[in-house]
Amino acid sequence: MGKTTAGAPAARPFSKAAIAVFAALTAVGVGFWIYQLVKGHQVTGMTNESYWGANIILFMFFVGLSAGGLIVASSAHVFNIERFKKVALPAVVVSTVSICLAAGFILVDLGSIQRIFQMIMTPNVISPLVWDMTVIALYLVINILDIVWIRKGDERKVKVLSYVALPVAVLVHSVTAWIFSLQIGHMWYTAIMAPIFVVSALDSGMALLILGLMLLEARGLFVTGKPLFKSLSGLLAVFIAVDAYLIGCEVLTMGYPGAGEAMTLSVMTTGAMAPFFWFEIVFGLVIPFLILVVAKNREKKGLVAAACILVVLGVLCKRVWLLLTAFIAPYAGGSPIVPSEAMATDALSFGAAASFYAPTAIEMVIVVGVLSLGVLAFMVLSNLLMGKSTKVQAPETTR
Repeated sequence: MGKTTAGAPAARPFSKAAIAVFAALTAVGVGFWIYQLVKGHQVTGMTNESYWGANIILFMFFVGLSAGGLIVASSAHVFNIERFKKVALPAVVVSTVSICLAAGFILVDLGSIQRIFQMIMTPNVISPLVWDMTVIALYLVINILDIVWIRKGDERKVKVLSYVALPVAVLVHSVTAWIFSLQIGHMWYTAIMAPIFVVSALDSGMALLILGLMLLEARGLFVTGKPLFKSLSGLLAVFIAVDAYLIGCEVLTMGYPGAGEAMTLSVMTTGAMAPFFWFEIVFGLVIPFLILVVAKNREKKGLVAAACILVVLGVLCKRVWLLLTAFIAPYAGGSPIVPSEAMATDALSFGAAASFYAPTAIEMVIVVGVLSLGVLAFMVLSNLLMGKSTKVQAPETTR
């Protein structure tokens, strides 16, 4: 077989067998979701005290992952960054799949999905949930239009759309943060919750985009080029540094005065959420930054891929401790219906976090089903949109 471009392998679209496997997993997930609808949330690990669980954690996570792609694509046209324009199409594909997954996790979390139309017909306009639904719908429309116009090569429309897409990309993460930070609850009620969401969305979204580009290049569906990989990796290092700074600000503000936030901080740093918190700090921030801050390391795909995977996992851990800490801290003070405060503040207590919330097998199968739908969508869109367009993607040359 020949080459699609100089130095690029021949295109190998994702196989029908792989597509069939993920389609089957999606179908299984749908079946278990129907079972959950029939039986109700009693089949999940959620309770009156922990009324949000895996679905909301993954909703926050995928809203964030959608950021990297659209922001890169939009910035390329708004600020006329030519080297980013070449990855606009795969970037928007990653963004589209991620925001659809975020919406999917909201849908499977609803106990009475048939009532979702009430939010459309009789919306409460002062509710952050309505704001979020509106901005996510707008975000998805922008992504779809972006894909269509990029494929058509309509540079003028893409550039005009980018001026709308960039602020909307920031807004969608801010509104998601406001769902939490506008509630008076430990760890959520803070003015910098929106910036924390936006920056962690930037680093996780950029990391996912880089991993997606590596996968597409390995399949011969797209050619990115080493200089652009290096540039994106350097930008990721900057995002990681800002993310770490904001987390440091939040922890200092909570810990220095002591008082009421001391319990919350102890749950995060030495208690039930400590494994998730310290995984993010060490493996999701420090190690990836130390890898990517060195210019020579950014030329090594293996190291960059490892750093990106750690960043994505670190942000997932952030979503876990961010959500569950706010449930554990207020309720762990001697209530007879929840685990004790001693367990909440003991990171070495077996099952400390699980004693407050642990997803059931049914929840996990549904999660696998939704994730499989996302993988399926990415493979199909990549085959359709990039399998025949690699010829226009020339690799960059090092100057």
